[in-house]
Amino acid sequence: MATTGKVKGIIANLVIVEVEAAVSQNEICFIILDEVRLMAEVIKVIGKDAYVQVFESTRGLKIGSTVEFAGHLLEVTLGPGILSKNYDGLQNDLDKMDGVFLKRGEYTFPLDEDKLWDFKPIAKAGETVEAASWLGEVDENFQPHKIMVPFVFEGSYTVKSVAEAGQYKITDTIAVLVDEKGNDVEVNMIQKWPVKKAITHYKNKPRPFKLLETGVRTIDTINPIVEGGTGFIPGPFGTGKTVLQHGISKQAEADIVIIAACGERANEVVEIFTEFPELVDPHTGRKLIERTTIIANTSNMPVAAREASVYTAMTLAEYYRAMGLKILLMADSTSRWAQALREMSNRLEELPGPDAFPMDLSAIIANFYARAGYVELNNGKTGSITFIGTVSPAGGNLKEPVTESTKKVARCFFALQQSRADSKRYPAINPIDSYSKYLEYPEFAEYISERINDQWIPKVNRLKTMLQRGLEVSEQINILGDSSAGCL
Repeated sequence: MATTGKVKGIIANLVIVEVEAAVSQNEICFIILDEVRLMAEVIKVIGKDAYVQVFESTRGLKIGSTVEFAGHLLEVTLGPGILSKNYDGLQNDLDKMDGVFLKRGEYTFPLDEDKLWDFKPIAKAGETVEAASWLGEVDENFQPHKIMVPFVFEGSYTVKSVAEAGQYKITDTIAVLVDEKGNDVEVNMIQKWPVKKAITHYKNKPRPFKLLETGVRTIDTINPIVEGGTGFIPGPFGTGKTVLQHGISKQAEADIVIIAACGERANEVVEIFTEFPELVDPHTGRKLIERTTIIANTSNMPVAAREASVYTAMTLAEYYRAMGLKILLMADSTSRWAQALREMSNRLEELPGPDAFPMDLSAIIANFYARAGYVELNNGKTGSITFIGTVSPAGGNLKEPVTESTKKVARCFFALQQSRADSKRYPAINPIDSYSKYLEYPEFAEYISERINDQWIPKVNRLKTMLQRGLEVSEQINILGDSSAGCL
C-alpha cells in the first residue's frame, strides 16, 4: 500500500509533509491539488516530516492537502525514440504539449508507444546474459539502438527465447529470460532508471586517451580534449559560450549529441529548437537533429526541475554509452544548476558555504563529472561520454566557487576572454589562460605519437611558451613604450 501524508508547511516550492510511514531520500511523491497532481521529490527527512521540493508552481496549495508517495526515485524512461526529441528536465515530451507551456500537473510519456520498429535479434536462446547485455537492435535515425537487458536486473539470466526479426512496438515482448530461480521474465524495449544513480554496468573504466576532434582549431591544436574526457567553458555573459558549444556539437566526432539547456534564457533555447533541425551534419550529410536530443529547462521553469535536467541528460548519455556509442554531452550552464542547488539549500536552512552555495558543492560537481568517461563494456566493446559544461561566473570572476570547484575535476579549461569577444575574435578562447591536462597523460602521448606525430606535444608546449613570451613583451611595450622593445 502506498505511503501517504498531509501538507503542514509551504515555503515557495519547498513543502513540508507529515508522513504516515517511512519514506526514502529522493523518493518521488505527488501532491493532490483539486484535480491536479504536482510532482515533488523528497530532499530531507526529519522524524515524521519529509521536506519535498515541488517541480511545479505551488500557487494555491493549502495546508492539509493529501500527498501520495510513489515508492521510487526520480526516473527516466529509456528506449527507442529518444533521438531528435525535445524534453524538459523531467523528460516530458515538449512536442506533445498543448500550447506554449506545459500545463501545471501535466506529464507526457517520453516515447512513442504506437510506432513500429524493425527489430533484429542479437542474443540467442541458451546464452547467459546480465544487466546491459545486448538482446537485439533497432534502427533509430540511422543509429544502431541496442535493446538491452534492463539495468535493474541483478545476477545472471538465461535467454529462453528472442523475437524473430520483424516490426514491433516498444511495449511488445522481444525476449523471455529465465532467472536463477527458474522464473520466466519477459522483456520489452522499455526500461527505467533513477537519474541520480550512475549506470555502472561495464567491465572497466580506463583513463581516456583518444583524441576527440571538435572542429575548433584553437581547441584541437593547443588544448585538446579526448574521447570520454571532461572540460568546461567559463566566461562572462556575451563571450560566446553557447555559440561555441553549438559549433562543437556540429563538428565533433561523436555518434550522439545531447544538449542540456539548464536555466538558459528562453530565446537561446528557441534558437536551438529552430536551428538544429536545419543544420546539416558534416559527418553524415543528414540533419544534425537526427542524432541529437535536447533537454530544455529554461530560466522561467521551476528551480527544482532545473536541478533535475542535468541528471536527466547524463542518464540518457549513459544509456547510449552502454550501446557502445560515442556521446557528446553539453550542459549550458552548470552555474544555473549550482544556483538551483543554492536556492534549495537556503530554503532548508543548511549551513552555507562560500557565496551561500552548499557546503558540499565541490562534491556534488565532482560526482557529476565523474559519471562521464571512456568505458570497456562487458562484451568487449567500448563507449564514451565526453562532457563539456559552461560556467557563467558573475562579473566574469573566475575565482568564484562554481568555477573553482569545476576546475578541480574538469581536465580541460577553455577560458573565454571579454576583450577578445569585444573585438569580435571568435571563438574568444584565451590560449594562455586555457589548458588541457590530457597533454600530460602518457596514454595520450603514446596515442598521438602512433597516429599523428611524436613531436606534436613538444610543438604544442613550444607554441604555448611563445604565446606567453609574446604576452610579456606586449605588456612591457604598453608600460615602457616601443623604444624599450629592443632591449628585451
